Amino acid sequence: MKILVVGPGAMGCLFASRLQKAGYMVALLDYSKERAERINAQGIIVEDVTGEYNVKVPVLSGELSSPPDLVLICVKSYKTREAGQAIEPWVPPQTTILSLQNGVGNIEILQEIFGSERVLGGVTAEGATLLGTGKIRHAGQGETIIGPKKGFEGTVEKIIAAFNGAGFKTRSVNNVDDLIWGKLIINVGINALTAITRLKNGRLPYISGTRLILEEAVKEAVSVARAKNIQLPYADPVGRVLEVCEATAENIASMLQDVLKRKLTEIDFINGAIVREGKSLGIPTPVNFVLTSLVQAVQETYTQRIQEG
Repeated sequence: MKILVVGPGAMGCLFASRLQKAGYMVALLDYSKERAERINAQGIIVEDVTGEYNVKVPVLSGELSSPPDLVLICVKSYKTREAGQAIEPWVPPQTTILSLQNGVGNIEILQEIFGSERVLGGVTAEGATLLGTGKIRHAGQGETIIGPKKGFEGTVEKIIAAFNGAGFKTRSVNNVDDLIWGKLIINVGINALTAITRLKNGRLPYISGTRLILEEAVKEAVSVARAKNIQLPYADPVGRVLEVCEATAENIASMLQDVLKRKLTEIDFINGAIVREGKSLGIPTPVNFVLTSLVQAVQETYTQRIQEG
């Protein structure tokens, strides 16, 4: 199986390096020629519990040299359409597109570009942090789930075999939307709050203000999910988000990492998605609206921040 990983961030580098190490034909696509050259020279450097290792993965910044069987989309959600449109002329009709991205809306964007019969979605609980160009820390292992299984049976089995062969515990389901929304609601409760307060995940439940906002944001998201007939993969959404805060207590959430690096965040595809979906369904989402607006304000004013000291 030939695999193209789009996006040299933490998750893209993790999957590209592990799949290459397992013996699969992998290439990494980066829009930045300079960064691609640097990663080509140094390889992908991975830190994990067993130590540090280096994997040479060819990094491209232009047209593909050979068509892939699978394209794994690992860009930030706000780059999905741009990335999809960039590769669409280069990938043949038999190529499968798989998104393991955060938020909702990515699959729909990719289906617009490639057609619904070619696009798979999924979630992963693998944890990775970008330490620098082509250097990541594999912070924790977790399950990867992809789907739908129906209609993609042979393809899905090949992807599962490849991912499991690379050390990613992977399985398939028919209704992947339920799992994507399940992960979305956890991100709704955690990410924006950490970006605004600059707190680690584990502090959110223990400060009265952040806990109250977390609970209300999650309740709004659950109301929207239920109106869409989403069957969440847990019975107690607020309790599940609090459990994740505890389990990832020392984590710096991805949205906070973006804010600390003065980068664009995925707020429009997380809390912002709840606001949009709520509006279309006639469901009020005032807490998520405020969280979305505040994070948008933060990322729009990085150069105007008052510095400490």
